[in-house]
Amino acid sequence: MLYTILITVHVLATGGLIALVLMQTGKGAEAGAAFGSGASATVFGAQGSASFLTRGTAALATIFFITSLSLAYLSTQEVSRKSVTDEVDPVQQVPAGEQERPRPDEGASDVPTPTE
Repeated sequence: MLYTILITVHVLATGGLIALVLMQTGKGAEAGAAFGSGASATVFGAQGSASFLTRGTAALATIFFITSLSLAYLSTQEVSRKSVTDEVDPVQQVPAGEQERPRPDEGASDVPTPTE
């Protein structure tokens, strides 16, 4: 259960990390904006995108590394699967002819006798 949750979070963090990295502009894009190419008009504004995307990338990268380490740790642990029947003592089987039968006087005090 925990392993499945970690894998799901890991895949989502990976997808988000890829998306955020692809949305960021490279270092050379700023030089083109200085000469009027219009690359500075981004969705988040000229300065706001760097802060938002950088913080988002750092957060997702942290989640990615934590889930990577957790999955690596969990995959090295030895899992011993037990059945419910392994925890119960096995029933000793007695051959059919040697089964113990209750004696007639055993339990006689517990059973009320009919009065005539």
